[in-house]
Amino acid sequence: MTRVISLSIPSPEINSFNIGPVTIYFYALCIMVGIIAAAFLVNRRLTKMGAEPWVVLDLILLTVPLGIIGARIFHVLTHPNDYFYPGANLWEVFDIRSGGIAIFGALIGGAVGAWLGCRWRGLRFWAFADALAPGLLLAQAFGRFGNYFNQELFGTPTDLPWGLEIDSTNAAWPLGLPAGTLFHPTFLYEVIWNLLGVALLLWLTRKIAIGWGKLFGVYLIWYGAGRVVWESIRIDPSEIFLGVRVNVWAALLALIVGIVLIIVQNKRHTGLIPSPYVPGRGWKDAEAGVGSSHTDVEYVDTTDPSVPATAPVAESATSRDGATS
Repeated sequence: MTRVISLSIPSPEINSFNIGPVTIYFYALCIMVGIIAAAFLVNRRLTKMGAEPWVVLDLILLTVPLGIIGARIFHVLTHPNDYFYPGANLWEVFDIRSGGIAIFGALIGGAVGAWLGCRWRGLRFWAFADALAPGLLLAQAFGRFGNYFNQELFGTPTDLPWGLEIDSTNAAWPLGLPAGTLFHPTFLYEVIWNLLGVALLLWLTRKIAIGWGKLFGVYLIWYGAGRVVWESIRIDPSEIFLGVRVNVWAALLALIVGIVLIIVQNKRHTGLIPSPYVPGRGWKDAEAGVGSSHTDVEYVDTTDPSVPATAPVAESATSRDGATS
């Protein structure tokens, strides 16, 4: 009989460390690393579109806090029995250090923050959304390692050789199962799925003229489809609606929104967005007509050097664009 080689995944023994009186959780570090990695990727993509370098940092000031708030609100609303019961300490609703955030709430809150940030900096929302799409998947891939350190959100028992080892003393251990039971490493499945999604979105950016939010639509479809599968095999407590976990409904909704977004935007817009800025807005180098090696179109200064500096300057490519989104 063929012997199956076990590749079971051991869980970390610790999920935090102390610096003096301060406790640092690996989950928080994973999220921070994900945000930083996404910021670098989004910055590169926005500058290629012609945006001011590191304008993404201004947008982060709104998207990250509102994303965290949205993630917490979504978690609390979808786990009401954990926070609202006779004798409950309602302050625990705000105790995010004890865990409990939801990516779908983060998407909603982050979208509000992105919309506000884009209005503040004069960026087109859909240009930012398309630049952000692969960065979101990259950040989510890093964030899932936080679940690994916390030994949480794992799947059903499995006899597959790559099953995840969970301490039987873990509060999330299912009652009645013998010690040594292996579980589906849903964190790893999602990490792999998200990284494949990053590769897909970057490939689509290079090969197809896909813009006006349609790339973000592909993100919603890809992530939603994956989450439908991973949520279906997770065994952590969840609210059930019509026999289906709430997060499965949320994933299906994300998938549908992605399809609708692509269909609607495909009818309204073709090709790429001509400028990441709305008409009349931009940054000084772009408005002055200075070319950038990060853009797909080269702009050459053809003005006559003998013309006085006070002469009117030809309208820039950015200000000529009259499209809005």
